[in-house]
Amino acid sequence: MTGMQELYVDKIVVHMSVGEGGDKLMKAEALMKEICGGATSVRTIARRTVPAFGLRKGQSMGCKLTLRGDKAEEFLRTSLNIIEKKIDASRFDTNGNFGFGIEEHTDFPGQSYDPQIGIYGMDINVVIEKKGVRIARRSAQKKKLPSKQHVRKNEAISFMKEHFNVEVVE
Repeated sequence: MTGMQELYVDKIVVHMSVGEGGDKLMKAEALMKEICGGATSVRTIARRTVPAFGLRKGQSMGCKLTLRGDKAEEFLRTSLNIIEKKIDASRFDTNGNFGFGIEEHTDFPGQSYDPQIGIYGMDINVVIEKKGVRIARRSAQKKKLPSKQHVRKNEAISFMKEHFNVEVVE
């Protein structure tokens, strides 16, 4: 594949939920900033009240951030090493995007367990695209994206196998 058909990692969204605001959330934000190379995170807000989890609508409950470019690829390589470069095929959606989880932040290089902080897990969502997708998103002269520019599940799987040496388990 060359030119406009070439796949690339557009962005990676990293999400960490702590279930409550306050000091615990501030520690999670600092931890995420350290792991993701200084990127600043945005707080996530509960959309509805869930008494079983002690959540109220409008309460801060986690944080997320978006990585793009070289930082995104570097973070993805590190994250894939943590899960031993194995991803289940069911993790890929029909648009070629995929996600996986990391159970403990202490698995990242340079991180150690601190009883003051605790252990946090995180969700990592990867968006894979082809060049030229901007025509469907721009405000001026917006056009429909041609079907050949859509990323398919099998294309994304082969991209991950080739560029990141990932083993996709069926």
